Amino acid sequence: MNHKNTKRNIYLPLLLSVFLVGGILIGLQFSNNQTGKSISIHPRVDKLHSIINYIGSEYVDTVSKSKLVEAAIPAMLKELDPHSVYIPARDFNRINEPLEGNFDGIGIEFNMPEDTVVVMNTIPGGPSDKVGIIPGDRLITVNDSIIAGVNMPTEQVIKRLKGPRGSEVNVIVKRNGLSELLEFEIIRDAIPLYSVDVAMMINDNTGYIKINKFSRTTFEEFLEGINKLKNKGLQKLIVDLRANGGGYMDAATNIADQFLEKGTLIVFTQGRARPRNEITATDKGAFLTGDIVFLIDEWSASASEILAGAIQDNDRGTIIGRRSFGKGLVQEPMMFSDGSAMRLTIARYYTPTGRCIQKPYNNGSDEYYSDLNERFENGEFAEKDSIHFSDSLKYYTPEGKLVFGGGGIMPDIFIPIDTSYVTGYFMKIRAKGLIYRFTFDYSDKNRQELEKFENYKSLIHYLDQIGVYEKFIKYAGENNVKENPVDLLISGDIIKTQLFAYIARNFFDNEGFYSVYAKSDRTLQKAIEFLGK
Repeated sequence: MNHKNTKRNIYLPLLLSVFLVGGILIGLQFSNNQTGKSISIHPRVDKLHSIINYIGSEYVDTVSKSKLVEAAIPAMLKELDPHSVYIPARDFNRINEPLEGNFDGIGIEFNMPEDTVVVMNTIPGGPSDKVGIIPGDRLITVNDSIIAGVNMPTEQVIKRLKGPRGSEVNVIVKRNGLSELLEFEIIRDAIPLYSVDVAMMINDNTGYIKINKFSRTTFEEFLEGINKLKNKGLQKLIVDLRANGGGYMDAATNIADQFLEKGTLIVFTQGRARPRNEITATDKGAFLTGDIVFLIDEWSASASEILAGAIQDNDRGTIIGRRSFGKGLVQEPMMFSDGSAMRLTIARYYTPTGRCIQKPYNNGSDEYYSDLNERFENGEFAEKDSIHFSDSLKYYTPEGKLVFGGGGIMPDIFIPIDTSYVTGYFMKIRAKGLIYRFTFDYSDKNRQELEKFENYKSLIHYLDQIGVYEKFIKYAGENNVKENPVDLLISGDIIKTQLFAYIARNFFDNEGFYSVYAKSDRTLQKAIEFLGK
């Protein structure tokens, strides 16, 4: 469910012929009052196909049959379940790209303050890195098209930078400290899209791995991360699946395999036309004995729930956080000759104890996706006792632990959503995006000074010493958010932490960010405390 919005994309899979073979079994007759002519649709004729042809030949204005088909398909799928979806050809690459693990481009991370593309980082070893593009460079033109100062939408900029592997793109950049513009010829190449945000040691014996989605490369990224941590003394592990909307099921089951003994059931799937299919652990587990904690929240879905469910149902580890989304349906992809695709629900998946964690969808997609709002309004994010399951949804693990089906994974240790730092002042600076804007500007203007630090700890110490927090409060005032001493007593610590974390990310990537932000992450701190016992 990505990498974050619960509204269903109505374009998401099917080709009309898949559902229309055999036709609809009633006869209809349309009468033409002017000519007396009638058109019969016989029982063995495909009704929808006949209607589309009839509209095409008789409608008062010229219409496109293909547009009618494209409109009809999502409407039909909406009658099935919230996750059977159609992907038009024009959207296929954009929707699938995050799950493929790479795309073809020039290999930069950029931002666009004040209508100018500013390079934040280059992908190490990527096309831009190889030719000498550096953080802080401003892109002025791309292949003779001016992109600076012309209010070009971000998607148009991305479209110009992406292209087939091996193709050439010419860019002109403005570099701080130089009066002349620099020209670079870049050969596009495969650029990785990482699904493991970070793999780092939280303390001397505890590792932390954050997975943002399950793509084709996730398992390899995870193995690389866990092997790196083993070399640093890994004994206990925290796997963070919060806000992970899922992806490829085999990525999740391969990761589960690393924690479970050979022959242990990980998940099974079953549908009306699909017999039970079990996936069990192999003898390749890389972390079979160390203590583990998995973090989940209301945005953890699908493959995340498969992984968390396998760990919980086999009494292998502890789940900490809030109840997950509740998606237990299996989609099978089908490609069509025009480049479009369908993802049709063909089965449900079940955790090892036999529970299906799919939440109800009988009342339509709108109610299905508003479920999280209802949970919030009912107090579920604040109090575990506000969650109620019927007795029919109770299951027991081999060690006798009570677990529930029919509505997501319920954690073993509940952590309420943290609103302790929320004040009017904080909400105003958040609404204006001032923390991110300030940290970007500060990093950009002071890049030469800040790049001298060898690690994030010395950087943060420096930022604290020179009063970056106080500089931000002044900056917020200049942007019409007046200083509020009472609110800052409540929100000051989280504001300072976020300032330091975002600046650290600009120079030490995600490891810098998560290392700084960890102390304000209540759920992560609970996991560290739990493993410490």
